Amino acid sequence: MSEVWILAATLLGLAAGFTVSYFLASRLAASKLADAERQARRIVEEAEREAKALKKEKLLEIKEEWQRQRQEFEAETAAKRNKLQTLERQLKAREDALQEKLELVQRKERHFQALEHELAQRQQQLQQKLQEVEQLRQEQLARLEQIAGISREQAKQLLLENLMTEARNEAAQYIRQIREEARLVAEREAKSIVVQAIQRMAADFSMESTVTVVQLPNEEMKGRIIGREGRNIRAFEAATGVDLIIDDTPEAVVLSCFDPFRREVARLALERLIADGRIHPARIEEVVEKARQELEESLPRIGQEAAAELGLHNLHPKLLLYIGKMRFRSSYGQNLLAHSIEVARLAAVMAAELRLDVQLAKRAGLLHDIGKCVENADAPHALVGYELVKRYNEHPIVCNAVGSHHEDIPMESPIAALVQAADAISGARPGARRETLEEYIRRLEQLEALARSFDGVAKTYAIQAGREIRVIVEPDRVDDQSADELARQLAARIEGELQYPGQVKVTVIREVRKTAVAR
Repeated sequence: MSEVWILAATLLGLAAGFTVSYFLASRLAASKLADAERQARRIVEEAEREAKALKKEKLLEIKEEWQRQRQEFEAETAAKRNKLQTLERQLKAREDALQEKLELVQRKERHFQALEHELAQRQQQLQQKLQEVEQLRQEQLARLEQIAGISREQAKQLLLENLMTEARNEAAQYIRQIREEARLVAEREAKSIVVQAIQRMAADFSMESTVTVVQLPNEEMKGRIIGREGRNIRAFEAATGVDLIIDDTPEAVVLSCFDPFRREVARLALERLIADGRIHPARIEEVVEKARQELEESLPRIGQEAAAELGLHNLHPKLLLYIGKMRFRSSYGQNLLAHSIEVARLAAVMAAELRLDVQLAKRAGLLHDIGKCVENADAPHALVGYELVKRYNEHPIVCNAVGSHHEDIPMESPIAALVQAADAISGARPGARRETLEEYIRRLEQLEALARSFDGVAKTYAIQAGREIRVIVEPDRVDDQSADELARQLAARIEGELQYPGQVKVTVIREVRKTAVAR
């Protein structure tokens, strides 16, 4: 029973607590709701006040912006109006100016038309005057032809001939003046270079002879060389192709042959036979053949020594062989190898002075006469040498210098001219070359005959051993200008048609003598 009351009391307490709690919560909620409503009304009122203030502010801004834009529009409109008025004034001024120009053009056009009409009248009058002048000129020409006794064409031809003669004389004088100035400058520079080359290459060269003297140990050796009934000497001459001359010269015999190679073979063989003491035909043939083989084997070595002396390298072995053969060749009595080495050095010195390739100048100088060593050739030695060095891949400048040093082909480089000059210098040394009396006389006769072949030549004299030709001309047939041209043409023909050592000076003499007798 007590538990029921307790439970009932508990339930009543809970109900009372719930009721009180609900009442309190309702009162609290009503109070919060009232506060919220008041807060909402306050927020709304504040928002309305702010909206009114913002609206008023925006209205003021819009009004100010409208006022500003209105002022700008009015200012822009005023500026455009002023500009338009200015353009209207300028256009009006241009229209006035164009109107004035149009009136001026019209006035000038009327003036030009009047001038054109007047000019046409004057031109017509001038044409009439010209016709009258032409008629008078024809009458004067006819009268002049009648007085002079020659026609108009003849007079024109005479005038043209006089003008051509005068122009030719003036041209000859001008050409002579230019040539003289160029000759003086070129001669001065060339002499300087050549003199320096000769001074730096001062060397003596003895002429190659056609005989060689071999010393004997005693006079009895002559008999052994001759042999019984001359068998030994005949066998020796047949094997070597050299004449063995045995005369009264004490303890010496002479080997005579135009070929230096065969003469050298004979000398070596004879010296070995004399040293060995066994002299008979079989031994002679054996020793001669061995000497020939040894000498042929020494040719490349001689070529290498010559190239090394000049500081040249990379020469083809075949070219070295031909260079070695030069040692046993001669030209006008001058040893060919010594001459080629001298030409190489002279060309190198001149090339250095002119700042050209010194090595190419040396190679061209050494090889320039290599064609003389080619046997059984049917062409000039310069062309033979040109083909030879070209075959063994020498430089094109070297090939051209070899082929053109006697002008068989055109020169293509300054080095070719230097080689030609060095060749002339080497050959022109006093005593460097020699020629027979018959060749000397024939050369002088050819020189004088060539000079006499020109018109107006009275006398010719070859002097200074053929190094100068003096030509005396007839003064009434050759004038001063023609004399200058004659000297130039004669020098050109001498270069092209004659062979001569060094150079030939051409001197043309025109002398006029007037005499009178006082009685």
